[in-house]
Amino acid sequence: MEYTIPLLPLPQDIETRIVLKKTAKAHQRLAELKGIAQTIPNDAIIINTLALQEAKDSSAIENIITTHDELYQSDTLKRQFATMAAKEVHSYAQALKHGYELVRLHSILTNNYIIQIQGIIEENSAGFRKLPGTALKNEQTGETVNSSSTIQKAPTSTPW
Repeated sequence: MEYTIPLLPLPQDIETRIVLKKTAKAHQRLAELKGIAQTIPNDAIIINTLALQEAKDSSAIENIITTHDELYQSDTLKRQFATMAAKEVHSYAQALKHGYELVRLHSILTNNYIIQIQGIIEENSAGFRKLPGTALKNEQTGETVNSSSTIQKAPTSTPW
């Protein structure tokens, strides 16, 4: 099943009364969050924690499993005693932060920036995959992510 991304602007009006009400509420909540965030003495702690959590969850899709304890211990120890999985997750977090900075500075995400980000994760400059048909399988959940970006759930079996 192919999905074609529609051209912008969309033919239908998306600024409905419901959407506008929710936008106003979201704006209010973001303003509250901004006010609270300004009271935090070191906001980098929260940003780094969020990036690390996202990297941990993203890595789990590729069957790179680690614990929060391993991540925070390896971060405290400057990664010298980190497990391979923790080092990989730290690379993902570093790439996420680098990508964020690129977009913040340039207001655009280009193919070259994506290759830079990928280079941080993979510690090489291989670039985009050249062969189609790549599939990633999460051994914990049984989900497979195919090159067509569809997620399929493997049949589950009773462990006993």
